[in-house]
This record gives sequence, structure tokens and C-alpha cells, in this order.
Amino acid sequence: PGVVAEERTGPRQVDLTLDSPALGGEAKVRLLTPEGWEDRRPGDRWPVLYLLVGGDGNYRAWTEDYDAGLDRLPELRDVLVVMPGMPFFGFYTDWHNHGKGGPPAVEFFHLKEVRPLLERHYGAGSRRVAAGESQGGFGALSYAARHPGLFRAVAGYSGYVHPARHPHAIEAGMTYLGLDWRALWGDPVAQRANWRAHDPYHLAHRLRNIPVHLSSGDGRAGPLDPPDVEPDPHIPGLEDPDDPFPEDAISPTETLMHHESRAVAARLRALGAPVTTHFSSGTHSPPYWRREFHRSLPLLLDAL
Repeated sequence: PGVVAEERTGPRQVDLTLDSPALGGEAKVRLLTPEGWEDRRPGDRWPVLYLLVGGDGNYRAWTEDYDAGLDRLPELRDVLVVMPGMPFFGFYTDWHNHGKGGPPAVEFFHLKEVRPLLERHYGAGSRRVAAGESQGGFGALSYAARHPGLFRAVAGYSGYVHPARHPHAIEAGMTYLGLDWRALWGDPVAQRANWRAHDPYHLAHRLRNIPVHLSSGDGRAGPLDPPDVEPDPHIPGLEDPDDPFPEDAISPTETLMHHESRAVAARLRALGAPVTTHFSSGTHSPPYWRREFHRSLPLLLDAL
């Protein structure tokens, strides 16, 4: 890929526009740069935190929508924070596209286009960790499991970390959004192997040697929700009749993420992996992702 544009958007913030063959068009990456980065010399390298966003793919989310205060954290003054965008509902995956492949190849974009570019020209080193919310949590764990040695630690907040457990939810969500759900990994029966080849639960043995942090709410209103919090929009088909949501759950998506995160955590513990968790009440919303990011940051930085 080539850098089409580079724009300084804050004292330590740089936005890159890339021409991506993997995505079939232009894509964005936001960098929060370490102190001294502007005066870097050839060979200067910094440890890297990949901070991944959810299904909307907005590279600005962690700095603008979630108010995570990244630029105010002294712990990140010596870390290059990479916030790559992705296509809407891209799911950190090279899409199956009914066996044809081709764009969007999100995994290829992040790991074979963005990462080498940053390591060649932008001071990214080989010590890396990753964290993300919702689909970004899936991306952090799936990338780490599919590419052993890539990350030294990962964290998933309300992560879609066991999609093969709820293929009906993928179908319901993507259909609701007007997307072809079978284009993602194929049919969950006919292409079961492909679903499992991306699913952190089924790849847990490849995560057992690195610290993993998992967190989620249970879908009920929690301490960070306003008193007048509204239920999530109704998505037909999201509920499994054989496993209904609790009557007081107002965020069914978070209930599903709760089940998936607990399942992956239990699987990792059974393998003797260094997993930490934080499960509580709460909805699928930024206040909880911001809280859990700050909670897990020491673990991530220790691994760097």
C-alpha cells in the first residue's frame, strides 16, 4: 500500500490515509505517537499498542467517541498507539465471499499492509500488544491466535470472541444491516472449518502462553448506564429460542458477548493460560470499554 496523505491532527496525533489493495480502496489509520517521535532517526523503534474498534470500523473512535484520554496517560508517552480503521462490519477477517476471496481482506490489510508500513517508516517496533472492543476484541484475540508471536498480550472488552457459538446472531445482525452474512466465513455448517479457524475459543490453545484479559457486562443496566438508558434496537432473530435472554436484559448483544467471553475464559483456564477477567452488569456501550481499557492497561504495558 502507499500513503496517500499524512495529517497531523493533534500534538501527538497523526492520521494516515492508505491506498489498500486488500480493501480495494482508501483506508485510514490514526497514530498516537510517543514523545520524541517527530525527531526519530533511522532505527529508532517504540513498543506498539494496537487499539482496535468495533464493527463501525471508525479509526477515530478511541480518541473521539470513547473519551479514553489516551493523550493524557503518562504510561503511553513511550508507546506508539495504532488505531486502524476497517470497513463497516469488517470483522477483522479476510472475507470468504462465497469462495472467491477478494476485498475486504481486513486481516491482510492490518497485518500485511499496515504493520510492515509502520515498522519500515513510522518507528513501530516488534514488541506489540493489542486490545479492542466488540469486533475489536475479536480481532485482538483472533489475530494473536492465528499469528503466534505477533502480540505479547491481548485484551477484549465486550468481545465477539466465540462467533461459532452464535452463528444465528451473525446472521441476524448482518441481515439487519443489509449485509450478506454468508460472505463473511461462509455457511456455518458447510464451512465450519473456516468459522473455527477464526474463532478464539477453538484457537485457545494458541493463546495459552500470553496474558489475556476478557471483560463484559451481562446485558442488564449497570453502574455506568444513565438512569434513562434505552434498550438496544430490536434485531429480529438475535435471540435463540432455546436460550432466551434474561427478562431484564436491555442489551442483548452484550448478553451474547458475556456468554462468549465467559466461554473463552473458561477454555483458557482449562489450558492453564494466564487469563484475567472482569464480568459485571452493564450494556454494550463506550463507558464500559473505556473503564476496561484502563483496567487492563497495566497488564498490556507489563507485557511490552
